[in-house]
Amino acid sequence: MTPLSLKPVAIDTYKENVAYLHRDCPLYHSEGFQALNKIEIRDGSERPPVVAVLNIVDDASIVSPEELGLSEQTFLQFGMEAGSPVTIGHAAPPVSIPAVHAKIGGEPLQQSDYLQICEDIVNNRYSKIEIAAFLVACAESGMERDEILYLTEAMVETGDRLDWGEPLVVDKHCIGGIPGNRTTMLVVPIVAAHGMLMPKTSSRAITSPAGTADTMEVLARVNLEPHELKEIARHHRGFIAWGGTANLSPVDDILISVERPLALDSKGQMIASILSKKIAAGSTHLLIDIPVGPTAKVKSQSEAMKLRKLFEYVGDRTQLELEVVITDGSQPIGNGVGPVLEVQDVLKVLKNEPTAPEDLRHKALLLAGRILEFDPDVRGGEGYRLARDLLDSGRAWERMQAIIEAQGRNPDPPQPARHTRDVVADRSGVVKAIDNLLIARTARLAGAPLDKGAGLYLHRKVGERVKKGEPLFTIYAEYPADFQFANDFADSHPAYTIGDAQ
Repeated sequence: MTPLSLKPVAIDTYKENVAYLHRDCPLYHSEGFQALNKIEIRDGSERPPVVAVLNIVDDASIVSPEELGLSEQTFLQFGMEAGSPVTIGHAAPPVSIPAVHAKIGGEPLQQSDYLQICEDIVNNRYSKIEIAAFLVACAESGMERDEILYLTEAMVETGDRLDWGEPLVVDKHCIGGIPGNRTTMLVVPIVAAHGMLMPKTSSRAITSPAGTADTMEVLARVNLEPHELKEIARHHRGFIAWGGTANLSPVDDILISVERPLALDSKGQMIASILSKKIAAGSTHLLIDIPVGPTAKVKSQSEAMKLRKLFEYVGDRTQLELEVVITDGSQPIGNGVGPVLEVQDVLKVLKNEPTAPEDLRHKALLLAGRILEFDPDVRGGEGYRLARDLLDSGRAWERMQAIIEAQGRNPDPPQPARHTRDVVADRSGVVKAIDNLLIARTARLAGAPLDKGAGLYLHRKVGERVKKGEPLFTIYAEYPADFQFANDFADSHPAYTIGDAQ
């Protein structure tokens, strides 16, 4: 077959291999290639071919008829220099596609099926369309508890694993959905100050106003390589870093890239996603936080208990010591929503300032206390008191400062955004409810988390009295357009319900 000249194309196709072929390329006609076909790309060596989804272009400035263009991810994976000769051919269907068809038909899959599916996904043999079919099939047909276990194990096996060389490595994870719930940045320094190892790899926000990595980045560098993480953990017993630099459960990242635009929220996928990441990160003991509330991800206690049992089942069979706590998710935690405003809350709690949000402090102590009780030297029921002592004494604050310095302190931390407006109560009374979803949406429209200083500051919580005209929350936005979007949405979608005082 006539070789083509390799050309990098500066397009980020995010977690999908894409190749570009000119419509006038002789191979396009002679070999019957069509747009969205999958092709195999070879360099003449014995190494396995790279599989990519084919796009056809008509612009010779992108690729000429003699060239094959590769998106940024594909070019890096292929590892050859621009101009290298390559050949292409039709790719065979992934071996695991029949298993996806079976799942679409409602059949449960076996351990070998999930392993083969994950191997095909991580090796870019699936298109986004095929991944979407797999995700929808799992969501609609449901996953038995053994299937969740199989998927978790397969996601771990098809990536790297960190080994900290210690028998007790702790972590926590909240299933999300509660604005301002920045407990991790308090729990890590408390637990690390006790001496337990808590290497925290966290995510960036996808649909929320801030992820832990977004918020920590206000204070310190979070894009750290695995060797840096190990050095920091050795000296300081903890860190708070972005998890994207390590190849931990890479299938999960690919699935999420398809799952989010589809707004899929499959419980089985969520459990496999969380636990595979924690196991791959080397955790031995894990605390799961499930907030429950009318506008949280989990709406009822019965739903939370079902989820808890699934977490415990998979954790038990993967040798992960796991505890689930069900917490109040009826309203946001803390006052700030958005990276800079959340950091202000965290620092107030760590420094024991009188204006620190009490709900954030209490929840962080509750979670840290449960984690401290993983230590065999800490008696059951003593964790909360120990966590409180570590915070009140200033040891947690000192440890956080040491972690920030080790990760690389931000020399020019961002400030709250410049455009502000108070959203006020339209009547006097008592705050009866705060809608988590509307608060999160307003903060994102204001520019969070991309604009670190954007978001909301909440002045009232459920149960508190408010007079007509007093502020309920303040909108912060850096750019006029975002400021207008957030204001319009807040005015047309009231997040606060105010009722009569009893």
